[in-house]
Amino acid sequence: MKYILIIPVLSACLLGACSGNSDQTETEEKTEIRPAFLSNVKTVQAVSARPEMEMTLTGKVISDPDKSITYTPLVDGVVERVAFTVGEKVRKGQLLMEIRSAELSSLEAALIGAEGALAVARRAYRTAESMHSDGMLSERDLLEAAAEVQQAEAELEKVKADMSLFGTSRGKGTFAVTAPADGYIITRNVSAGSTLTAGDEPAFTIADLSSVWIIANVYASNLSFVREGMEAVITTLSYPGEEFSAQVTSLSQVFDPEDKALKARIVMPNPGLKLKPEMSVVIRLKEEFATEKTAVPSDALIFDNDTYFVVVETTAGQFECRRVMPQGHTGTITFLTGDLQPGEQVVVKNQLLIYSELKGK
Repeated sequence: MKYILIIPVLSACLLGACSGNSDQTETEEKTEIRPAFLSNVKTVQAVSARPEMEMTLTGKVISDPDKSITYTPLVDGVVERVAFTVGEKVRKGQLLMEIRSAELSSLEAALIGAEGALAVARRAYRTAESMHSDGMLSERDLLEAAAEVQQAEAELEKVKADMSLFGTSRGKGTFAVTAPADGYIITRNVSAGSTLTAGDEPAFTIADLSSVWIIANVYASNLSFVREGMEAVITTLSYPGEEFSAQVTSLSQVFDPEDKALKARIVMPNPGLKLKPEMSVVIRLKEEFATEKTAVPSDALIFDNDTYFVVVETTAGQFECRRVMPQGHTGTITFLTGDLQPGEQVVVKNQLLIYSELKGK
């Protein structure tokens, strides 16, 4: 799309409303207005430069799911005691809470029964073994006694395995839940007296915060710029002036239905545990292109009908519109592809007035 506009024509349009003047007067007014208009038109030269583009996204810190453990109740019961708070550091095996449950009482009874059955089976086997050595019992009867011992042992192990899922038995239907790993308590959804339901929401979550995830929203307008492996600089209000270097680890391929955005994930180490779950952060993405592109001040761009344009002064007082496609920006400079070439003079002041006149022709 190219149009040509001569400034005297524009001046005539501006004076078109003035009627009844002589040709001589009209010519004099043209002579006076043309320099005045040109004095307000400012241009800069488009240059060729290697883009180093930046984009700013907002996001938040979350714990690394691969280093987080949640405790979900497997039985119905009542919490009798809670021995931890959110943010507390815990060690593996440390008592976290105690639960009383009728289902656990049944398991305790089953455990006692299984231990008794095993003791009886072992005693019967020892007797059978003695009688077999004296020739008073057949080989078949001895093998049957040995099989009963094995069956009783298997039943006992099963009950113990079932009980281990819930914690350590304290007797009378009370079990102690201990920390399965070292870490920090990042969620807690129970308190003393809380009622638990099997399969309900997790009672607590323990996370190793030595590394964290940063999740940022990438909207459709920014999608062409963001890619995996890009250098990222993380800043927070909590640590003014401090920057954390990282890279974009992955970019989802499905838009989040609530945020209407793709999720970019940054996995990064967290020395000193400065980055806390749910902390808001600013992500600055940076990339330097291998090839040079045409660069102009961002103020020169005109956006119309879903397309970007610039106005170029081809010769003194003669202008054209050029269609361009932004390829990113840094600071006040935008990098372009399209009809504009380095060295051309781009209008950065009064370009909207000229563009409107060109479009109307």
